[in-house]
Amino acid sequence: MAQNISRTVDYLRQQFDQSEYMSKNPADKKYRLEHTMRVANIGRQIAKGEGLDEEALVIGCLLHDLSYVGTFTSDDDWLNHGRNAAKMARPFLETLDLSQEKVEEICYGIAIHVDDEADFPGERSPLALSIGDCDNIDRFDAYRIHETLKNRAFTDLSCDEQVEYVTNVLERLNKYIDMQMGTETATTLWKERIAFQIEFFNRLQAQLEASVFF
Repeated sequence: MAQNISRTVDYLRQQFDQSEYMSKNPADKKYRLEHTMRVANIGRQIAKGEGLDEEALVIGCLLHDLSYVGTFTSDDDWLNHGRNAAKMARPFLETLDLSQEKVEEICYGIAIHVDDEADFPGERSPLALSIGDCDNIDRFDAYRIHETLKNRAFTDLSCDEQVEYVTNVLERLNKYIDMQMGTETATTLWKERIAFQIEFFNRLQAQLEASVFF
């Protein structure tokens, strides 16, 4: 197991190092690699909690955003990045000590992780679904709060604009908290992350409201 995962990490780093886009955008490279490692560690946690194939899930998580080594020029590039990543990952996966069945399961999970659609047939197995679950769980963890507020230039907004922004975020989060993931372990992790964000933004909203004299 360790050798397959080690080879996958080496391959991933090599692809990022050779990417023209990533060479020109070191901040994106840093974020994408760090995000990928966090997703893989969530995969390890879910695999242990559910008795899934830990090696396969970790490898799928490591390769889920492989297509980001290319340059995205349109919304379609983002929408298709799971399917494109699966195409890119397949030749490498077939060099690992994995059964063809496992290769197919990993590729299908990578392909569907963006919009739940693949361009080839496959089974929506717990492992395949978990690749997208791991991605989503990381996207709603603590780091994403920092990233989102920074990219939104939150501190440069007026107080009224900040309150409006936080109110909208809380509305979305309260809709997301009851979403069901592919496994019980993933659902538990998801609810924990969303609850944390709701608590953070509720506190932020209270501070913003207390920042105005009436």
